[in-house]
Amino acid sequence: MELRRVVVTGLGALTPIGNTIQEYWNNLINGVSGAAPITYFDTTHFKTKFACELKNFNVEDFLTVKKQEKWIATHNMP
Repeated sequence: MELRRVVVTGLGALTPIGNTIQEYWNNLINGVSGAAPITYFDTTHFKTKFACELKNFNVEDFLTVKKQEKWIATHNMP
């Protein structure tokens, strides 16, 4: 097996318990749950009322409008 060098240039996290490495790690070691009532759609006709949604996430903080449009176009999104 050939060994290869790897360089980690950064870390990132988008999780139900934090959107930064520091927030994620602190919540992970403190046992914070990401489960909460569903807020992205009406759950009236569903038995399950909770999920692990991303909280405080705004795609514009991470992608320009041009990159958002490109992602939508390449993933066949309406």
